[in-house]
Amino acid sequence: MKQEINQRIDALRCLFDATGIDAFIVPSTDPHLSEYVAPHWMAREWISGFNGSAGTVVVTRNEAGLWTDSRYFLQAFQQLEGSCIQLYKEGLAETPSIIRFLASHLPANSTVGIDGAVFAVKEVAQMKEELTICQLSVKDIGDPFNALWENRPPMPEAPAVVYDEAYAGESCQQKIARLREKIQAEGAQALLVCALDEIAWVLNLRGNDVHCNPVVVSYLLITEQEVHYFIQPAKVTEEVSAYLRKNGITLHPYEETADYLQQLPPCTLWMDPAKTNYAVRASLSSACEVMEKALPVALMKAIRNEQEIAGIRTAMQRDGVALVRFLYWLEKAVARGGETEMSVSQKLHDLRAAQPLYRGESFDTIAGYGEHGAIVHYEATPETDLPLHNSGFLLLDSGAQYLNGTTDITRTIALGALTEEEKTDYTLILKGHIALATAVFPEGTRGAQLDVLARMPLWQHYMNYLHGTGHGVGHFLNVHEGPQSIRMNENPVPLHIGMVTSNEPGVYKAGSHGVRTENLLLTVPAGEGMFGRYLRFETLTLCPICKKGIRREMLTQAEMDWLNSYHHTVYEQLAPDLTDDEREWLADACAPV
Repeated sequence: MKQEINQRIDALRCLFDATGIDAFIVPSTDPHLSEYVAPHWMAREWISGFNGSAGTVVVTRNEAGLWTDSRYFLQAFQQLEGSCIQLYKEGLAETPSIIRFLASHLPANSTVGIDGAVFAVKEVAQMKEELTICQLSVKDIGDPFNALWENRPPMPEAPAVVYDEAYAGESCQQKIARLREKIQAEGAQALLVCALDEIAWVLNLRGNDVHCNPVVVSYLLITEQEVHYFIQPAKVTEEVSAYLRKNGITLHPYEETADYLQQLPPCTLWMDPAKTNYAVRASLSSACEVMEKALPVALMKAIRNEQEIAGIRTAMQRDGVALVRFLYWLEKAVARGGETEMSVSQKLHDLRAAQPLYRGESFDTIAGYGEHGAIVHYEATPETDLPLHNSGFLLLDSGAQYLNGTTDITRTIALGALTEEEKTDYTLILKGHIALATAVFPEGTRGAQLDVLARMPLWQHYMNYLHGTGHGVGHFLNVHEGPQSIRMNENPVPLHIGMVTSNEPGVYKAGSHGVRTENLLLTVPAGEGMFGRYLRFETLTLCPICKKGIRREMLTQAEMDWLNSYHHTVYEQLAPDLTDDEREWLADACAPV
């Protein structure tokens, strides 16, 4: 396989002279700048062999490199080993940026090639500015992989489906009306939506175009009087067609998006330069005045209405029942022997699939035993599948898509004897988790201002993690969504009442173990106080936190009180739907510390 990867790199280089470039950048995205993409757009994986969700490959005439973040350092090292591609670890002081790498490896007046359809307008503008300083230029050569990639997967063809208003809590007409108010307030006449989860939310449509993400590959144009939806005709069923007609939405073939935009009459078009690809921006009619500014859709989507909140509570209860049944089974199964990372992942899938309204996993389950727990986004394969034993930790990060909500939970489970180091790390992560879960903060607070709460117990022991502490979670949509986040990097979006955000501090020690504890939080009012309103978090996830790894002497009384209160809630909410044996197990798992 490594030789094949090297051959693919060489094949790309053979196009350099014909296209007038000296380097080419391959990101992980699709034309909608998605985090997770359909197989048709997995060009970065095809050319590198690295299959993590985040990474960028840069190929020059003599060098090739992959840039990825800390979640994938170990995985990328293993998958790139033996190829001509060098790993560059993002976030480390010694790692050059892609721009710095290009500047140091290309002579002056060289040209860097891109496919403009998979780069954001904002990203290309910044790239051009920085490369110009280095006497380098950028050229959009289109998609070279149509010529290079033999047997490239086709565009996704799964049909779209109507998402019932009983789960959405608001009709697409109501959402479009709210958006039109914002368009008018900004002095624009049209708005272009390119992000797939935002389109799905606006139109109350769902699909199956991206693994684990129920979205539909499409574009959406909303004007003062009309709505135009660009989608492959084969994806439109009679039901969807009738639904769109009823709501006054005009259909166009997906491939005609650029042609339609070229013919727009004079207007002010609002588009998000961070979520619109460079090729689409270049296709816009010269008669249009473009207003480049973040769209309001992401924030509107992230603030849950009452129906959505009720739905996610129900989804959490059903998910919790499946998880307790799994944990009850796991304890006995590990004692019997014969279970592996892959077999327990399948068991958890089967138990979730038995729950009402289940529609699939929200991401591929991460079941990392022992040293595999230190690989942040580890996915077991037949070659790496470890058997489970009565010792050490199993890190289990999983989630489900239900019609009434999306779940995401991580538990680090002690399967038997632990080292003192493992217990200490586990307890530090629990302390950080509790500190964030119990936060009270003034309205207008941003995630970056709260992130330190989860990290402080680790920092005091000179440890850290490089991923974010919290991300937004969709509603029967993408498991990762914005615009809010809780991480060290500054994000100007404050936390709003109704947002659902994860709480997942972790620590990872290569070759030894990993620990992460994750629940989902709902931002709710806390009451009035000095200088205005205060907010807090309500923990939505219902599943016991393993107590076997806790060093009780490291917990304060307040931390133990939170854990006991949380476990009391878990038991009260889940016990009625369990068997007598499962209920007895849960009572012990939720007994006070």
